[in-house]
Amino acid sequence: MHQRLLEHLTTAVLLLDGELRVRWMNPAAEALLAVSLSRVQGISLDTLLGGDESIDDVLAKARDAFHPYTQREARITPLNSEPLTVDYTVTPLSDDELLLEVEPRDRLMQISREEALTTRQETIKILARGLAHEVKNPLGGIRGAAQLLERDLDDPALREYTHIIVEEVDRLRDLVDSMLGPNRILKHEPVNIHRVLERVRALLIAEHPSVVISRDYDPSLPDLSGDESQMIQAVLNVARNAVQAMSDAQTLEPTLILRTRARRQFTLGAERHRLVSEVAVIDNGPGIPDALQETLFYPMVSGRAEGSGLGLSIAQSILHQHQGLIECDSRAGHTEFRLLIPLVLILPEKRHD
Repeated sequence: MHQRLLEHLTTAVLLLDGELRVRWMNPAAEALLAVSLSRVQGISLDTLLGGDESIDDVLAKARDAFHPYTQREARITPLNSEPLTVDYTVTPLSDDELLLEVEPRDRLMQISREEALTTRQETIKILARGLAHEVKNPLGGIRGAAQLLERDLDDPALREYTHIIVEEVDRLRDLVDSMLGPNRILKHEPVNIHRVLERVRALLIAEHPSVVISRDYDPSLPDLSGDESQMIQAVLNVARNAVQAMSDAQTLEPTLILRTRARRQFTLGAERHRLVSEVAVIDNGPGIPDALQETLFYPMVSGRAEGSGLGLSIAQSILHQHQGLIECDSRAGHTEFRLLIPLVLILPEKRHD
């Protein structure tokens, strides 16, 4: 009876003997660790978890003290699987039995990061709109005053100064508009993401012929619903940033990879989607400094002296308009931006004969 209850739990549960060998695990544990009970029954836990001694120490302490222990956000590396962040609790049942409960945290941590990112983006958008209003009003007054002054000036040399005022005011106005991101209404049309990537690839090859741009596409990926020109702009901003970073760092054999994948039953923010398109832009450049990673998508934040700091902010804004977002993982020699966009089934239009 108890085993039947454990088998239907969504929490991963393992039963270990006094030597920390696996006696039994429920289906949730098999799914989490990507192994079957028949394969690992009788093997030691440290072998199952790739030689992780820290969890062994906690389990041995619980066994010897006959006292339960809980560990938060521990890193484990299951046999032939990706590293996981988990919470686990070990409870001694007898001198020769320990119950180990394991809860994965990676997805919850990712959801928390995505929600925080979305909240920050909304806050930035509100601040940017307020700033735009406060800046554009006096700019309009300065521009108008310069034009009136120009009419009363007979000296062409002095008129040149009023031209400079008007041009600089227009430049500042365009900069403020860029901070607000795209302001036109989105089209909702079928968009082939690979056609978007091929356009971006062609533009980058023309601009930076020394960079190797390779493709790793999933040809089964269906069309998404959105605005093709804005998607081109978003991917181009991310990819151009990567290429410029490699160029500034004089990276040997600079390489950019454009990769697409489908993610099933994927959560973006608080909403779970049946299918999500993942576009990854990967470079082998110097990586993003730790000090910049938290504020990477803020407007006017740039790691380049001549950068405007608007490219990634605008790309994130475009993704939000498509109910998606951008994630980033970076270390020296490997920076990966992932553009995640929900895929909605696009039904063919009915014919009216």
